[in-house]
Amino acid sequence: MTIIDTHAHIFPAKIETVATKAIGTFYETPMSHNGSVSELLESGKRAGVTNHLVFSTATTLKQVPKINEFIIEQVAAHSEFYGAGTMFIGYEDYRFELDNLRANGVHGVKFHPDFQKFCIDEEALDPIFAYMQETGMFLITHSGDTRYTYSHPARVASVAKRFPDMRVIAAHFGGWSCWDVGRRELNLPNVYFDTSSTLGFDGNENALRAFETFDNSHIFFGDDFPMWDHAEELERVRALGLGDALLEQVLHGNFEAFISNYLR
Repeated sequence: MTIIDTHAHIFPAKIETVATKAIGTFYETPMSHNGSVSELLESGKRAGVTNHLVFSTATTLKQVPKINEFIIEQVAAHSEFYGAGTMFIGYEDYRFELDNLRANGVHGVKFHPDFQKFCIDEEALDPIFAYMQETGMFLITHSGDTRYTYSHPARVASVAKRFPDMRVIAAHFGGWSCWDVGRRELNLPNVYFDTSSTLGFDGNENALRAFETFDNSHIFFGDDFPMWDHAEELERVRALGLGDALLEQVLHGNFEAFISNYLR
């Protein structure tokens, strides 16, 4: 059976340990893995995961081209990878970067506003989103954190409403640690969701309420590697009792339908 993990952070070998430690410190959570490509593949293989959507986040302007080249290289080297590049507020040559990503089979861009320290709906980002919409790219963004407002679900919703022809994946059921706000703000036709870093929080209540609220064809399985182990996250999603047909859609069918729009 095909299983697609739609939320995996990876890092170049020279920074993988430092970057993984930084994520753990930010979320005050011990990491299950090092954020290396080899550990991602090993963790996924042990659990039966066949494909991964991989990305990394630029926290400075200078990191943008280096990270994008890294993602392009990894997608080219691993047929089981889909990729999302990165972007940063104020990056002037965004058209070149986005064109280069698409030309190399990378059709999405990942933001993590809480890491990047800017709001996802700042007007300065509008030219980037407008060009992504024009050229048919998708946005995946961290959404929600009670400690910050950078990625508040209402801000993510603002972007989705201003750019209705751009598909937006609002990670963590649209509202990490404030899932009720995500459900209220993000039930929009061009917004999609992943299950990463939601399963097992407050039991299964938040996840099950998300399935009751959102279009179930818009929900993807995500692990949030290197934070969680694939086998454990798959066990959690199976424990939701979704039924075989819906579970299969969440594990691969929904994302296959989503990504097919970009791989024609």
